[in-house]
Amino acid sequence: MYKKFFRGQKSSNTRFVRRKRSSAPSGAGRSGGPRRRAGRGGEVIHPSRFIQKGASAEQVEVFVPEHTFFDFAISAELKQAIEKRGYSTPTPIQDGLIPYILKGKDVIGIANTGTGKTGAFLIPLLDKILHNRKEQILIMAPTRELAMQIDDELKALSRGLKVYSVCCVGGMNIGPQIRALRQFNNVVVGTPGRLKDLMEQRVLRLSAFHTLVLDEADRMLDMGFIDDMRFIVAAMPKKRHTLFFAATMSPEIEKLTKTFLTDPAHISVKKQDTSKNVDQDVVRVPRAVDKIDILRDLLIQDEFSKVLIFGRTKHGVEKLSKQLTKKGISATSIHGNKNHAQRQRALKQFKDESVRVLVATDVAARGLDIPNVTHVINFDVPATYDDYVHRIGRTGRGDKSGKALTFVE
Repeated sequence: MYKKFFRGQKSSNTRFVRRKRSSAPSGAGRSGGPRRRAGRGGEVIHPSRFIQKGASAEQVEVFVPEHTFFDFAISAELKQAIEKRGYSTPTPIQDGLIPYILKGKDVIGIANTGTGKTGAFLIPLLDKILHNRKEQILIMAPTRELAMQIDDELKALSRGLKVYSVCCVGGMNIGPQIRALRQFNNVVVGTPGRLKDLMEQRVLRLSAFHTLVLDEADRMLDMGFIDDMRFIVAAMPKKRHTLFFAATMSPEIEKLTKTFLTDPAHISVKKQDTSKNVDQDVVRVPRAVDKIDILRDLLIQDEFSKVLIFGRTKHGVEKLSKQLTKKGISATSIHGNKNHAQRQRALKQFKDESVRVLVATDVAARGLDIPNVTHVINFDVPATYDDYVHRIGRTGRGDKSGKALTFVE
């Protein structure tokens, strides 16, 4: 039997091995230690990249914002709404971006997930609407979950302010979206594919939309939405206010910003790929030991109170969820074979903590704001390191700490 060590606490059956980072270059072969290929078409990721000690509470640098929300040149009723929503002090991305957006300047925001990015653009844009009730804004996001999350936050923040919005995403009945678009909306939030469909049906006309938000633009590019994005942006006025957000700034993304933006202000609060609030380690799976048994031994520990587990395939994720349920672990799943209602129900159960474990494919890795996730477990090694970064970004959000474990066979 294998002993289990997790941050110094002994238990039974599993062993966590904390290894020193390899000093070999990333291209090292046998002399640089083992490398792992993450599935078909995946890049080679050395296991050492999944190991990083999270900062302790004493080590975390306390951010002191230059502004309070009451310092910003926004309307009094919006300040009251911010206070009611429970926003206390601006996060770094909010502190840096809001003044530029209020001045009507194009911006590029580079930040890890969980940094308050949604509030950074919603607050100044709501102020813009309150000063001009005819203002129309388009917000584009890569996934329906993220689009719906943005719309939910918009509605919560603008409650009582008479701001009208509609969320247009695939996987849902298009009829209600068409009916909603026949009414005036200050904000349209949507995914590229559904927005393009609605434009082709001539129910969404963008000639009066003078503000554009591209959220997680790098993810939209990765998902192959570039042609849809160009089609949508081309239908908007050339003279517009554009806000561009990404977690990474690749050459392709930089090229896109030169096409879509004019003299933008750059604000980056990203200091490293992964959050310093996340303690990262690997779980070594010995031969002849079933991964599911090791996983169960982890999940029965009290500290694993709200756990997001990532698998590679839709079938594998569904199977794992059912196996955990049979072993007495309350679990549900989210993947592409589930319809929209089923996915939303699973997310709600996890958010409400009626189930303790959510098993997911990478569809859930970006953008979703699920509070208080204690652990992210990569049951299957991610296809790319970028996918890894976004997976583990579901824990350690804001000023909270989290733990990420990656199974390595």
